[in-house]
Formats: sequence, C-alpha cells, structure tokens
Amino acid sequence: MAKVSVIGAGSWGTALAVVLNNNGHQVTIWSAIEEEIQMLKEKREHVAKLPGVKLAEGIELTADLKKAAAERDLLVLAVPSVYTRSTAADMKPLVQEQQLIVNVAKGIEEKTLMTLTDIIEEEIPQARAAVLSGPSHAEEVGKGLPTTCVAGARTREAAEYVQNIFMNDVFRVYTSSDMLGIELGGALKNVIALAAGMADGLGYGDNTKAALITRGITEIGRLALAMGAKYETLSGLTGIGDLIVTCASVHSRNRKAGMLIGQGRTMEEAVLEVNMVVEGIYSAKAAIGLSEKYHVPMPIIEQVNQVLFQNKSVKEAVHELMMRDKKPEHEELWA
Repeated sequence: MAKVSVIGAGSWGTALAVVLNNNGHQVTIWSAIEEEIQMLKEKREHVAKLPGVKLAEGIELTADLKKAAAERDLLVLAVPSVYTRSTAADMKPLVQEQQLIVNVAKGIEEKTLMTLTDIIEEEIPQARAAVLSGPSHAEEVGKGLPTTCVAGARTREAAEYVQNIFMNDVFRVYTSSDMLGIELGGALKNVIALAAGMADGLGYGDNTKAALITRGITEIGRLALAMGAKYETLSGLTGIGDLIVTCASVHSRNRKAGMLIGQGRTMEEAVLEVNMVVEGIYSAKAAIGLSEKYHVPMPIIEQVNQVLFQNKSVKEAVHELMMRDKKPEHEELWA
C-alpha cells in the first residue's frame, strides 16, 4: 500500500482517486476550494463534475495543502493546466527531496511554451516529475470501464513505479521514456477536438471527422518530431488514441465546446455552457507559438485560433482548409 495524494478535485483527479483507492492505497484528495471539499465530504460524490461516482469513506478530503503533500509516496498533480505553475509554486516548500510527482493534466503553457512536467521541474527542482496520459475520460474511468494509459518518466524505475501504483484489471498502464511526445499529444489533441466539435456543430459527417483526426495527427506529429519527440508515441495511445476519443466522445468537453461554437455560440458562451475547463482553448495559442518557433505549418490549428480569437466563421475556416494549395499526402512517397 502506498500513501498517495491527488492535488486537484476535478473530475479527472476524483476518478483517479477512485482507481487508487480500489488498488488498496491510502488516498487523500486536496482542493483549494473549501466549499468543494465540504461538498465532497457531505455527498461522497462530485455532483457537478462526476455524478454517479461514489468516493469510499476511506478517501481523505482536505483543503490543507501542507497536510496533503507531507510524507507521501506519490503526489498526483491533477489541477487544470492553467493552474499547474501556481500550484507547483505553492507545493515547493512542502515537497521532499526526490519526491515523485505525476502530472495528469494536459496542456502547454501559453507564455513559455513549456510542457507541464517542465513547469513542475522548474518550480520544484528537488522533485522528480512524471506524466500519466492517454484516452481516458474521467466519466468512464470512475465507473471502472476498461481504459489504457501511458506513464512517462525520465527513468524506467519511476515510470514502472507509477505503472504499478495505478494499474489494475480495468486500468492498464504502459510505460514510456518519451515524456515530451506524451505531453504534446495530450495537449494538442484538445485543439483538434475543438475543430471536430465545430464540424459536428455544422452538421458535417463521419468523412469530415475522419479527415480532421488523420490530418490533425499529421500536424501534431510533424511538430512533435521537430521538437524531438518519437514517432511511436504519436502513433500510440497518447497520440492517435487520445485524439480519436477526444474528437468522437460525448464526454469530451473540447468537442462539446467546439460543437457549440459551430452552432453559432461565441467562445465565451460555449465555455460557460460546458461549465468545465476547456483545455484546448488555452493550448490553441501555445500550439501556434510552437508552430512558429519550430517552423512547422499547422493549418487546422491555425484556423481554430482564428475562429476562437479573430471572430472568423467556422464555415469560412472550413472553406480555407479545403481550398489550400494542392499537394501530395506524403511527399516522400514520390521520391
């Protein structure tokens, strides 16, 4: 049995706490919001974000970060990506030397273009950072539906430790050394999912969805390879796997927000209606920043940014994508 604290009481953090408790670990959930912790204590369920998934009595709930971070075998950082840096900064004086922290959020910091594990390592230099990611909607994980993820770390030992802590008969975990590829796939697929949702909002069909998924992974893959990530990662669970589920699932908040925008809502109206953090909106500008930095064209992500932040209509964005210059699908095949 391990002592594990989940830092963040959203739907994903709550679902992972259930997995960890079912695995026999001593689990604590922390939230910065006192009212949220009180609600969880009273209801033993996150009524707003993860209805129907009950928290066992053995799961401890606290708003005291010092209590949550002290003497833990593993810290699971599950706050939305926009709060990763501030939360990590608050954690720094509480974290022991060589403490393993596994990030489970998905995003790229807009101003610095840093991955979330890079932020953890910068803010908490005494810690070891890892990542857990994959096609894994909290609604299904919380109910115990079969799910697969990937644990990434700098060392095989750390990745296998995370694997052993989380894995069970309905939550299978693989390991990988490619933390960069895992995080890029997890963050950028949310932007493509916004596009997929926009297409759904316009009433487009399966052909359109398939095009967005395949051309979307091409864009993500080109950037990831330019940054030093591995092809195998983007063709695996945290690349194409996560992209498929986020573009197609009824649980996807990014797809839902995009669908509302496709139906005519503004970005702000869509976010309010989803009533959860829409990570793709935060990652969209960062994706363009990375595209420019590494000189990798990302036409779908560029059009998503123009719809979100420049008031371009979704139909106009689709037209521009369809009418781009003619080209081979893979230039190297003509060589």
